[in-house]
This record gives sequence, C-alpha cells and structure tokens, in this order.
Amino acid sequence: MNINYQKELDKLIEGLEKSGTVPTLLLHSCCAPCSSYCIEYLSNYFHITIFYYNPNISPKEEYDRRVEEQKMLIRKMNTKYPVKFMEGIYEPDKFYAMAKGKEQLPEGGERCYSCYKLRLEEAAKIAEELQFDYFTTSLSISPMKDAAKLNGIGDELSVIYKVSYLNSDFKKKNGYKRSVELSKEYDLYRQDFCGCVYSRRDRRNS
Repeated sequence: MNINYQKELDKLIEGLEKSGTVPTLLLHSCCAPCSSYCIEYLSNYFHITIFYYNPNISPKEEYDRRVEEQKMLIRKMNTKYPVKFMEGIYEPDKFYAMAKGKEQLPEGGERCYSCYKLRLEEAAKIAEELQFDYFTTSLSISPMKDAAKLNGIGDELSVIYKVSYLNSDFKKKNGYKRSVELSKEYDLYRQDFCGCVYSRRDRRNS
C-alpha cells in the first residue's frame, strides 16, 4: 500500500498547532542544501537540532567543507524557533565496514539502504540519549532517495530506541525545488555526488 507521508506529516503538524505544543526534533542532515527546505519548513513547528553524522563522506576535506556549509546556513537562516547544531563523530571506518562486499552495487541499492540505516541509527541513539521527542532525516528530499525505505528504517529504529520517527517525504510540496532556490539564495556549495567514494565513482563513469 502506498502511503502519502506528506499527508501524515500535515496531520501531525495540524495536531501540534491545535495543542500549542512545540516538540523537540533531532534532524539528521546529509548536507546544507538538502536541509535548507527542511529547516525552513519544520522550524515553524519544532525546536530543531541539526545532527550532522555522515561517515560516508570522503575525503575528509569534503566532509569538513560540508560541515562548515551547514553551520553557515544555520547562522544565516531566520527561523521562528532557534535551530541548534550538533556534529557527530567522523568515523569513515564504520562506513567502509558496512559497505564491505557491496562496493560494486549500483547507486540507490542495498549499499545505500545500509548507509541510511547506519546514519539513522546513530541519530536514533542520540535522540534517545538526549530525550528528543522526534528524530528524522533530510535524505527524503532527494528525488534519488526512496522515502518509503527511509521511513521504514526510521520506524524500525523508533521501536528499538523508543523515540518517535517523524515520517516524511520532503520532496513533496515542491520541497526539492525550494531547496534548490534556497541553495542559490544562501550561495551554498551544492555537490554533484552523494558523498561516498562509490557515488563519486559512479558519477565520473556516467
């Protein structure tokens, strides 16, 4: 059964507005451009902390550049509720251990799904530890990412770590288009590959 995740999110937000509640949200961000629309949209309804955990990104110079872009975006954006930043540990060895045996798989397949889980599980752990009301990821804003797969992983982790996962498909309601506009507005570095060595390889070979 196809689920309209945007409609689910709309209903949840409507309930929050009626109750006057402003929950805390740990928003895993893959990069500043993808997070831009998510921040603009969700900061009207949540106290957001951006969690930057991306051990898949290489080389380290690329990782550091994306971290600085994320911090810069948060500083510059005007939001209804303040947005905080938290950087996870950069541990590429965990990514390569996860990808072992899957190096030759095409982009968007099982290796990527395992990478989603690696990053979302770290977000879930932090969300539980710091007692956030919700956690989610900006990954679903990409037209290349499977929102159903991401939400399925998030829902599984929410049961394990006892933190609600905010189901979403941020590419809806012109979310991706808006992220492109915001990237231009804030002059963000917009990379042409997801971040890992395999996506860079596939990009060069395409």
